[in-house]
Amino acid sequence: MSTTKTPEEIRAFRRDNPKMRERDIAATLGISEAALVAAETGLTATRISPAPDDLLAHAEGFGEIMALSRNESAVHEKIGVFENIKSGKKSAIVLGENIDLRIFPSRWTHAFAVTKTDADGNEKLSLQYFDASGTAVFKVHWRPKSNVEAYHRFVEAFKLDDTSQTIETREITAHDADHARDPQAVDVELLRDRWTALTDTHQFFGMLNDLKVHRQTAISTVGDDYAFRLADDAAATLLHKASENAELPIMVFVNNNGIVQIHSGPVKKIVEMGPWINVMDPTFHLHLRRDQIAETWLVRKPTSDGHVTSVEAFNAAGEMIIQFFGKRLEGYAERPVWRELAESLPRHSETAAA
Repeated sequence: MSTTKTPEEIRAFRRDNPKMRERDIAATLGISEAALVAAETGLTATRISPAPDDLLAHAEGFGEIMALSRNESAVHEKIGVFENIKSGKKSAIVLGENIDLRIFPSRWTHAFAVTKTDADGNEKLSLQYFDASGTAVFKVHWRPKSNVEAYHRFVEAFKLDDTSQTIETREITAHDADHARDPQAVDVELLRDRWTALTDTHQFFGMLNDLKVHRQTAISTVGDDYAFRLADDAAATLLHKASENAELPIMVFVNNNGIVQIHSGPVKKIVEMGPWINVMDPTFHLHLRRDQIAETWLVRKPTSDGHVTSVEAFNAAGEMIIQFFGKRLEGYAERPVWRELAESLPRHSETAAA
């Protein structure tokens, strides 16, 4: 994304629109969110190392923070501490009780430490990470119980010499850009053979890469015994039904180009506001744009412990917005109550015919 807006013009627009959300400001100005933050370099923003390994090596010392990952249609916020961290060049994992992340380091390109003051004079601290296109990948927000000294030590250790207020961005080619999207191009018999042979849900991604088939295309062509389309409002129905069962732990996955963030546990307080459906629980907030869901599918993946059921929602471009699973332990079958909930969701054919 490119723009002719100068840093001064960007800052002036922000001053004139103090209540507008940052993502909306960037969209209005036709710039990336990273460009919006970069315009504040030397003022409220400091460029820092974008390497996830640098972040994860110190994250346990931050104390209780809010971790935020999002895509265009879903915002996933978890409050907790970083723990059980495993770094790596190709991928990194955080397996904490509340903070549960799958990180793809090569896609983290720009980063800033941001210090702001709210209307009440309170200091707001955050670390913000972006991909090469300038799209936000991950943000860490400090909270009242967070370690402020750890924040300042981290920024001092990893700040960059670059103080420019502009940023170079480029378009990103999707990892599956060469994968077949045309159902007519799919060898359905081969797809079904490979699908049937799955013994672990983590093999699914590799299967799609081997066959070079886009995820939504595979789901829509494999056959009703493995996947069928649900009603357009199935995700909202799922959240409401899950909230009625306080003992049912579910898993909620939201991903973007550089991260997958996961909630594992019950959902309780469901709030609808315009096109958004929200989970507003003490340590988990989800904000999901129902109007941007184009298709929702129930998907069954074979494993050595019996098939695992997921509910997957896609946007109009065929990209996944959000995934739901029932929480289960490796080596155990999924909970019957989760399977019954997922299977009870209305099918698209039923609602389309109504």
